[in-house]
Amino acid sequence: MDVVNHTSENSGGLTHLRQDGTAQMVDVSQKAVTTRVATATATVRSTPAVLALLGAGELPKGDALAVARVAGIMAAKKTPDLIPLCHPLPISKVTVDFELDTDSIGILATVKTKGVTGVEMEALTAASVAALSVYDMIKAVDKHAVLTDIRVLAKSGGKSGDWDVSGVSTPREAGE
Repeated sequence: MDVVNHTSENSGGLTHLRQDGTAQMVDVSQKAVTTRVATATATVRSTPAVLALLGAGELPKGDALAVARVAGIMAAKKTPDLIPLCHPLPISKVTVDFELDTDSIGILATVKTKGVTGVEMEALTAASVAALSVYDMIKAVDKHAVLTDIRVLAKSGGKSGDWDVSGVSTPREAGE
């Protein structure tokens, strides 16, 4: 696994560490307010029979996708309560969508805000909690289901510009 060292322009070190090595919440007060969007994904792998029940809304616990969608939306709003150094953000939109396949269900969470810091963590939290909720709903019929492939797919807004998993990065112009 490659370790990525994202450094602070001001301190020359990791952004969430003070010079003495202790944790800090990054000061974002000087950053420009921009529209920021992030999309993350998670996958739940299970058996074709269980996924058929899931898709038909016939699981013993009920409509898992409706529950997972609401769980993901709620989780995005609670991200700073779960991830200690995340800033509370005025989230303007959260969507959680599902793509059912024969051996898995893909979860796609998109979060939007107009603020001074990105919403990647909120999108990751939404996708992860939606996946956990799906697992909770199917565990009565498949205790061996697996949660996997949790990652950010794309982000836009802010000084660092737009990015997606294809590796395409579009830097922002000064003042945007």
